[in-house]
Amino acid sequence: MPQKTDKFYYNRNFYIGLGGVIVGGILFLLLLDHVIMPAYTNYDEGVTVPNITRLSLEDAEKTLTSANLRYEVAERRSNEAFPANYVIDQDPAPAEIVKPNRKIYLTVNIVTNPTVEVPKVTDLSLRNATIQLENAGLQVGTISYESSRFKNTVLRQSVEPNKVVKKGISIDLAVSDGLGEDMVMIPEIVGLRLAEAQQKLRDAGLRIGEIRFQPSRDVAPNVILDYSPKQNRVIEGKTLMLIVSERFDTKEQDEAGAVMDSETDSTRQNNQN
Repeated sequence: MPQKTDKFYYNRNFYIGLGGVIVGGILFLLLLDHVIMPAYTNYDEGVTVPNITRLSLEDAEKTLTSANLRYEVAERRSNEAFPANYVIDQDPAPAEIVKPNRKIYLTVNIVTNPTVEVPKVTDLSLRNATIQLENAGLQVGTISYESSRFKNTVLRQSVEPNKVVKKGISIDLAVSDGLGEDMVMIPEIVGLRLAEAQQKLRDAGLRIGEIRFQPSRDVAPNVILDYSPKQNRVIEGKTLMLIVSERFDTKEQDEAGAVMDSETDSTRQNNQN
């Protein structure tokens, strides 16, 4: 009989101890979730990121430090709109809410513009020339077309190769249109409407340059009156100047004094008699 009592006593102590461990674990988790972790992570605390763009790096550092934030210069690049050592971008952006002591990454303007060497792109295809210029940090500017045998080949570049220039400038290119080897007949375009004449000239491999308009009483507007040069055969790719009709506006001259209608006046006299 005493053995049963001892066994029951020990079992009760075991369950009491187990319950105490469980309750203690629950209390610890609650303490960890509501007290320890919020204190460690600054829960319910936030800092509004100030706008430090357009500030000098020195002023930006003071502003961030006073807001309990850190900073790191992540990139330096050239921007002519800002003075040297001024902040031109930031991450996170202004007005975002972040944790205290968060690091703000800055892009700072450098003192001078970087320079690059212009690559030689003549005799390359337009596509390859574009890639070469962009890889060098340059841009393709105006593209003009001239008559030459090899289509889409760069004939000239506006800045000579190997010249050192500011990074990001534009280089104009003259490109071959694949025309210029053969002689072609100028189609009969006098009397055609402008749109139809333009199509015929393009089909013949010719270019259209200046278009001059000339008033005409006898010809409808937008009809080809003449062209230059007046030749039967020209080199393929030749540019023609067109003379096109436009409406002839006549302006009536104003006459001074009253205009008498004789018929109306005589009718009035007869009525009075």
